[in-house]
Amino acid sequence: MRRLPFGLMGALLGIPLGISLLMAVPQEVFAKAGISRSETCTRLSRQLDEAIETHAKAVQVAEAKALQKKASRYCAAKKQAQGIRLLADALKLLGVAPADPSQ
Repeated sequence: MRRLPFGLMGALLGIPLGISLLMAVPQEVFAKAGISRSETCTRLSRQLDEAIETHAKAVQVAEAKALQKKASRYCAAKKQAQGIRLLADALKLLGVAPADPSQ
């Protein structure tokens, strides 16, 4: 049986832990604001609709719309964390900062 170097084994075991810690941060932020992930999906989607109207001539609008469509599917499939990330990415693509969940 081949043995993995100790450092590589530690890194491989640490990846799932690191990912779960990163995913927990937005949940805590939204939980403190008293907003569910579902509501956050809705708010960011509305914000993206407004940004698309405002930046209608931007080259990235088509890509932002594609991300919004994919995000909507995630949000509807109870995978709101992925949907929220895609909506935030679409907003950033248009040069708009995602809204603060506490507002």
